[in-house]
Amino acid sequence: MEGRPSIRQAATVTVTLHDSFIHLHCMTYSFIQSGIRKDPMLAKAMPLLLVLLASCVTAAAEPPNFIIIFADDQGYGDLGSFGSETIKTPNIDRLAEEGRKFTSFMVASPVCTPSRAALLTGCYPKRVGMHQHVLFPTSKKGLNPSEHTIADHLKGQGYSTACFGKWHLGHQPEVLPTSNGFDTYLGIPYSNDMNHPDNKGKPKGGPDGMDILWNDPESTLTKWTTPLIKDEKIVELPVDQRTVTRRYTQAAIDFVETHQDKPFFVYLPHSMPHIPLYVPDDVRDPNPLNAYINVIEHIDHEVGRLLDTLDRLKLTENTYVIYTTDNGPWLPFKHHGGSAGVLRDGKGTTFEGGQRVPCLIRGPGIPAGTVCEQLTGTIDVLPTIAAITQAPLPSDHKIDGLDVSDLWMGKTAQSLREEFLHYTSQGQLEGLRQGDWKLLVKKPRQNRNAKQQASKPQTMLFNLKSDLSETKNVAEEHPKIVERLKQRMTELDAEITKNARSPWLMNE
Repeated sequence: MEGRPSIRQAATVTVTLHDSFIHLHCMTYSFIQSGIRKDPMLAKAMPLLLVLLASCVTAAAEPPNFIIIFADDQGYGDLGSFGSETIKTPNIDRLAEEGRKFTSFMVASPVCTPSRAALLTGCYPKRVGMHQHVLFPTSKKGLNPSEHTIADHLKGQGYSTACFGKWHLGHQPEVLPTSNGFDTYLGIPYSNDMNHPDNKGKPKGGPDGMDILWNDPESTLTKWTTPLIKDEKIVELPVDQRTVTRRYTQAAIDFVETHQDKPFFVYLPHSMPHIPLYVPDDVRDPNPLNAYINVIEHIDHEVGRLLDTLDRLKLTENTYVIYTTDNGPWLPFKHHGGSAGVLRDGKGTTFEGGQRVPCLIRGPGIPAGTVCEQLTGTIDVLPTIAAITQAPLPSDHKIDGLDVSDLWMGKTAQSLREEFLHYTSQGQLEGLRQGDWKLLVKKPRQNRNAKQQASKPQTMLFNLKSDLSETKNVAEEHPKIVERLKQRMTELDAEITKNARSPWLMNE
């Protein structure tokens, strides 16, 4: 790394060169025009000179590449750059050193399917009909191909697009990545704890069950029938989950090498560290108590291979790399699940541990080694990419995301996102964050066999600036704030409900 310019330095040089070439082009054009009057022969050389100058400007303003690495069930406290003292992640942490760390980065759902729909479409999952929990091998719906995804947007600008990893937005050919803007796909269609074709025959779960599977690496082939899909066809059944993290990364590396001379977008949603956990035999720690650590450190190594490829191909300075995860850690699985750090709870909940995730972004114009504490999230990625590439989004598809490119670039200290809706894993409205305040109105779970009526909803108000861990409910102390936030979240949800679009549904 010594001697290599930083991303920030390279971005500054690129912009300066671009502006200089334009200035030089104008000066030369004026000079040639005046020279023609003195020497007509110069007129013959003018077109060639202008073409050469134009090519210089074009070279200095090449469209940037984009890589999104999306882990599965990784906790807020599972990276060295986010405070982990047990997991070593030097390669992922490099993105924090050379880019920007976002500490208030939110996903739109605390579970897989709706969270992924939000990232790709820039919408709350309810707006695109993908809010009601996760999809299973028996599910008959998926992300509607009529939605405008990040891949659709970049492909429309001439980008080569690829998805390598867990999709979980519908396993039917009509809704796989190749129907949603991606040129090619390699990965599993749903979670790695799901079996083709009907999700039956799965081994016992819980941390004890996961210990048994970790102690038997061959269980990936004997206990599961999770499929691997290439484009639209199953090519491996069951998939060898020990090697998928490495194979996804290699597919991404191969794609980058093949498309290095034109702009590309790689979406790399890893299957891990969602349970069951597996790593290649050559890096496996036999102690099941270290399983989660082993898996994250393996992901980190593979991220390093991809970053090294960008360096080798001299693509680093023109490539945005985003590293984040789909939701918080699956805490009931204990040492097979991650850590939310200082945050409360984890996956499946609307507490911060379920929806606030680690995020690192490196790329042209992003100030190196900086930290952003402002509110933003996955729903803002699509409109921000659109702004960076200067290509407007379709006007007929309302989205919830905002262009926060100035926040990415460190040009503003205040995010455009001032509020964020919280929906449960089943897609029910449960809360709103507005500034430092966060309101949750948790409805009691209905028990069909209970004779007594369910208790009243629990109203919870937290000030995240002074109580990030959500330990002190101050709702009774601030009734006016509670009422204001209740009204606002109901208003926002009503608009989304009214204008919600339908998911793709399989014809019976």
